Amino acid sequence: DIDDVGHKYHLELVLEDILDKDSTVNCTAEVLYHLGNKNIAPAVQFTIEGELKNTDEADNIFYSRIKSLEKELVAENIPDSHGSVSPEMEPIRLLAQVASGYVIWQNSTENTKFQLAQIKQVKQVKRSDDCLEFDYMILLHEMVSQEIIPWQMTVLWHPQHGVQVTQDSCQPKHVLE
Repeated sequence: DIDDVGHKYHLELVLEDILDKDSTVNCTAEVLYHLGNKNIAPAVQFTIEGELKNTDEADNIFYSRIKSLEKELVAENIPDSHGSVSPEMEPIRLLAQVASGYVIWQNSTENTKFQLAQIKQVKQVKRSDDCLEFDYMILLHEMVSQEIIPWQMTVLWHPQHGVQVTQDSCQPKHVLE
C-alpha cells in the first residue's frame, strides 16, 4: 500500500510464446493501481529476460495476403462455437489478442480479470496508406463477474510499425442480440 496513491504489486512470471509453446522468458513487473480514479490505467513497469521468437516472416506473409485481397476481409465468430479457428483466421485472432491486451490494460482495476473470449465480427477498412485497419467487435469475458462484455476496437497494424488501437469503447449488451 502506498498512502494516498494506490496499491503496488510486484510480480514474477514466465511468459510463454503464443506461437511456440516451448519458448518462454522470465518477466518481472510492478503494477500500480491508483486509488479513487477508476479512469486511470494501472501503471506498469516490466523487464524481460531474453527474447521471444521473431515473427517477421509470418507477419510479412500475413500482411501480403491481406494486401492482395480483392475485397476487404470480413469475418465473424472467431473462434467458432466449437472453439475452432481456421488457419487463415489465426493471424486475425492473434492481432485481436494483442489489441485487446491494450483495451484490457486500459480498463482494468484490482477487481477485474478480463480475457478475450471471441471476435464477434471483424471488418477490414480500406486505406490509402500502407497500414492495415480492422474494426473489431470483440467479446471480453470478465472472469470475476462472469459477464460477457461486447467491445468495439479499431486497430491499425503494419509489420514494421506494430499494433495501435486507435479507438475502443464498451458497447451495450443488446449488441449481442
